[in-house]
Amino acid sequence: MKAEHLNRRDFLKAGAVLSSFMIVPRHVLGKGYRAPSDKIVLGFIGCGRQSGGLRNRFLDTTETQVIAASDVYAAKREAFVAATNKWYAEKSGQSNYKSATGIADFRELLSNKDIDAVVIASPDHWHAAMAVRAAEAGKDIYCEKPLSLTVKEGRAMVDATRKHNRVFQTGSMQRSTKEFQQAAQLVRSGAIGTVKKVYVNVGGPPKVWDLQEETLPPGLDWNAWMGPNAVNRPYNNALAPAMDATFWPKWRDYVEFGGGGMTDWGAHMFDIAQWGLGMDDSGPVELVYSEAGKGLVYKYANGAEVIHRPMEGKQHCHFIGTDGEVFVARGELRTTPEPLKGKTFNAAESKIYVCNNHYKDFLSAIRTRKPPICDVETGHRTATVCNIGNIAYQLQRSLKWDPEKEKFKKDKAANKLLGRDMQKEWKV
Repeated sequence: MKAEHLNRRDFLKAGAVLSSFMIVPRHVLGKGYRAPSDKIVLGFIGCGRQSGGLRNRFLDTTETQVIAASDVYAAKREAFVAATNKWYAEKSGQSNYKSATGIADFRELLSNKDIDAVVIASPDHWHAAMAVRAAEAGKDIYCEKPLSLTVKEGRAMVDATRKHNRVFQTGSMQRSTKEFQQAAQLVRSGAIGTVKKVYVNVGGPPKVWDLQEETLPPGLDWNAWMGPNAVNRPYNNALAPAMDATFWPKWRDYVEFGGGGMTDWGAHMFDIAQWGLGMDDSGPVELVYSEAGKGLVYKYANGAEVIHRPMEGKQHCHFIGTDGEVFVARGELRTTPEPLKGKTFNAAESKIYVCNNHYKDFLSAIRTRKPPICDVETGHRTATVCNIGNIAYQLQRSLKWDPEKEKFKKDKAANKLLGRDMQKEWKV
């Protein structure tokens, strides 16, 4: 691994000295740092359906000020800004707040020196181009999952984050919830013995383009929405729904913009598998494709197998060890033997970093310059598991993977799929 690819332990050591000085004012520390008592100023990039919930979670912390929002769809941008300003206006003691403003081009938002950090909630095909430029602009970054559309773009995001000394939280918020933390603790502590198999129940890979062109709604810059994509597709409401739509956008169903269920829910459940196996800075060494279409087996160097086998019911992660089992889904934790579920861990016994609020954790990391619970390297490694799985499905064959070099072994066709063609303006 390259020297700049720090793991969590290295990053904590690097930030230890700096964090001890964070009680002094921002101007003493220099650009990019502020005192713990100050509000952290945020800009949002992407004002679609996911952005409203994220905005509210950050505003609810009372530690932030949202002053700008960018989107290529004017109606969504304006609605986001109006809702933000309404939130401030309705809060007591907020009469002097600085109104949020809407911006069409996110690069203008990045040029605003008052903004400390950005929240990226755009479609996946935009993540890398936006995050790399945000790091270059000196902004700390919260980026929705899955982190990247391709493995090479994910690594570019890590490299830019490290080069510019940025804090980066991936939006894999399950790591900040009780049932998933307990599951990871149990597995990492050896409570179920040696892990042999992990079953991950999420959807499959994306599909090929099958949509018809529809009338473009007013105020949507479709060329800007397509952005980095070298392949142009016509507008369809399924991709960027009009304001009155009651469904989630379906751009992730298509290979040009996302990774299907493999990256949608996979970025959550494969993330928990990686966490439990202690593979946040690594990954599998082999992918075994089932010609019968029954799934995919990821083999790890330590002998563990992660099995993608889409089933009916809740998306989940199911660890099977030599001495027991842990099944975890949102709002659900089951163990064998059953008493394991209530096992407690003190600070000395803890094998994982624990927090109970994904958004406050990011803000704390901005102040201390320590890595958050789902640092960019972690998010990249999880997205990589999802993305290389999609490559195996696309090629319909088994593959050998080198997690250190992040390349397939002796396989030009597979390695070609680790990146994609991008518009020159947006290459990373």
